[in-house]
Amino acid sequence: MYIIDKQSNRIEKIKAFTFSELGFRERDNLQEWLAGNPEALGEELLIIQKEFNGFNDTNERLDLLALDKKGNAVIIENKLDDTGRDVTWQALKYASYCSTLTKEQIRSIYQQYLDRQAHGEEATSKLSEFFDNTEYEELNLNQRQTQRIILVAGSFRKEVTSTVLWLLNFKIKIQCFKATPFALGEQLFLTLEQIIPTKDAEDYTISMLDKAQEDLSAQEELKKIHHLRLEYWANLLPKIKGKTNIFQNSTPSKDHWLSAGGTGITGLSYVFLVTKSYVSVELSIAKNTAIENKKIFDALKQYEEKITADFGEKLSWERLDNKKMCRISSYLQGVSLFEKEDWDNMMTFHLAKMIKLEQALKEPLKIIKRKIQEKEETI
Repeated sequence: MYIIDKQSNRIEKIKAFTFSELGFRERDNLQEWLAGNPEALGEELLIIQKEFNGFNDTNERLDLLALDKKGNAVIIENKLDDTGRDVTWQALKYASYCSTLTKEQIRSIYQQYLDRQAHGEEATSKLSEFFDNTEYEELNLNQRQTQRIILVAGSFRKEVTSTVLWLLNFKIKIQCFKATPFALGEQLFLTLEQIIPTKDAEDYTISMLDKAQEDLSAQEELKKIHHLRLEYWANLLPKIKGKTNIFQNSTPSKDHWLSAGGTGITGLSYVFLVTKSYVSVELSIAKNTAIENKKIFDALKQYEEKITADFGEKLSWERLDNKKMCRISSYLQGVSLFEKEDWDNMMTFHLAKMIKLEQALKEPLKIIKRKIQEKEETI
């Protein structure tokens, strides 16, 4: 920090000290300064207790307990010239303890604090005033997983900053403020600098952490889905062995589909599908060009009445003119891969319908294959 001398157009450095060098104490000074002016931490905060020890089965005390403008509990831990090694663990414990505080408990804690100030003020009205005159009955305070931590110290050890940065990755709301006292003659100054996350980049950092957490959650969800698909296919495939010529050499997959040949025509395959909301069996027509796919689909469509009769029920015929494929399918709706109690029903459907689909399409596919081999202009 520098002082500007306008007359000489020069700056003069103001010497930084440790709190100990100036004779300041953590509880008597730094804590009192923040309790009296919490806005020094860069936002409006309502201090509701000092040296709070209202935890069951422990005599531990947190330095300052506050509320922010969103009604979140804010745990403020102060260390004088050095954080020590365990401040993050200490603050996390306090946050966990405070996470169970109800609105009425918070009001009572705040009332005890106000009573010690001997001003005769009511916690209910002070809370309403802080939250822009919102009626106390309408306030939502200390909602689940909204607790915040603020660490204040003259210096932060690397093991502390490393832990804080790691916690931020898991969306733990934690900030570090570096407190530095300065002296110039008889005048004393104090700076409070937010160093984690840096103030200028705080919104960006939080956005990046939110994205990272979202990506991590998506990866975990995908792993879960892959595991379920592998398990489902591993249970289904042994049941089809010996009942049809298709899928005899197939192996379980993490994909939502499982395909096999057996049609006798390149680009045409039988497919099992399993999703969150339905399962199906289908003939997939996916040759090199859309024109070829449409020709084969239209050729099979000529036998629709016979195929339907042999299959035993109506099929879904999807020409999909805007895609490079066509399909003929049978669906079972209202079942889910995520509901294992549905699996027996799903597998029964898969097995029975795939066998019927192969039988219903066998003769029409033979005719089409023969026409392809004879290189007829129209199939």
